[in-house]
Amino acid sequence: MNRKLKQLIIGTAATAAVIFSGASQATGITGAGATFPYPIYAKWAEAYRAKTGVGLNYQSIGSGGGIKQIQAKTVDFGASDAPLTLDELNKSNLAQFPAVMGGVVPVVNIVGVEPGKLKLTGETLANIYLGKITKWSDPQIAADNKELKLPDEVITVVHRADGSGTTFLFTNYLTKVSADWKSKVGEGKAVQWPAGTGGKGNEGVASYVQRIKNSIGYVEFAYAKQNKMAHAQLKNREGQFVQPNDDSFKAAAAYASWDSKNGFYEIVTDEPGKESWPITGASFIMIQKVQDKPETGLEVLKFFDWAFANGSKMAEDLDYVPLPEKLQQLIRASWKEQIKDASGTAIWK
Repeated sequence: MNRKLKQLIIGTAATAAVIFSGASQATGITGAGATFPYPIYAKWAEAYRAKTGVGLNYQSIGSGGGIKQIQAKTVDFGASDAPLTLDELNKSNLAQFPAVMGGVVPVVNIVGVEPGKLKLTGETLANIYLGKITKWSDPQIAADNKELKLPDEVITVVHRADGSGTTFLFTNYLTKVSADWKSKVGEGKAVQWPAGTGGKGNEGVASYVQRIKNSIGYVEFAYAKQNKMAHAQLKNREGQFVQPNDDSFKAAAAYASWDSKNGFYEIVTDEPGKESWPITGASFIMIQKVQDKPETGLEVLKFFDWAFANGSKMAEDLDYVPLPEKLQQLIRASWKEQIKDASGTAIWK
């Protein structure tokens, strides 16, 4: 790693740490975890506090950190873009439900390449992150981008350094489209990256890609759009190159099959449909089934109940996909069944 890049990474990591510690200081309910939904949680929290006076302190520390904190009962809820299995939930006595859906997108910093112009297949993306494709002029990239003038420059690969649900979705997708990736790297919130440099949070990855020429990273779409980054098109399961947007996220989300009995465990990557964005996923909330402080647990449920009922427009404005009404009702019913006080009484009426 050259000295200039090393200094950039150290500086950006420090900035990211300030961003994370500078989350809402309001008292009320506390949460921690995924950076994927942070923009919409922050928006919901601002509106909810104005309406009710109840604040939300959400630490955008990554899905892995959020899971650890809710397991340790140091926050009122955890958030992860990688859902826990039913066995994992039962082991920690947790309930889980989706809160919002969105898309993970590859982002690049290539001079002269505008947002949405670069086309990538899943195999090409995997080969870049495997370190097999090292230059933007590589024939595999050029074959799908004949209309672009791509530089004969080395690609700087940027990935997440922390335990991340965004990484889980990204690597889960790559295992479905690349046998080489599946056998050598696999999927997870954290993996042994064959190439590249790590950034903390969606914020850190976005910042690195913005500053490093000829780089590529992956972030939740809201970060790409808010930071005016150049995202790529992806070739989906039906062989169509598609843009990331509300319609392509909703097209993929339509194939989800939700079931409260399995903890709402659902992964929505590489779904069928000509309009489907291939790296779509939900962000999940984890909460203790037995509430030591039932009044606080109730406040958590009231916050998400309000967000479901009143936050859809805010979610759409930030390019997330709000949950359909049928799923919202299923989630509320699961609260009555699963989340109780120490005496066994449901806290959600």
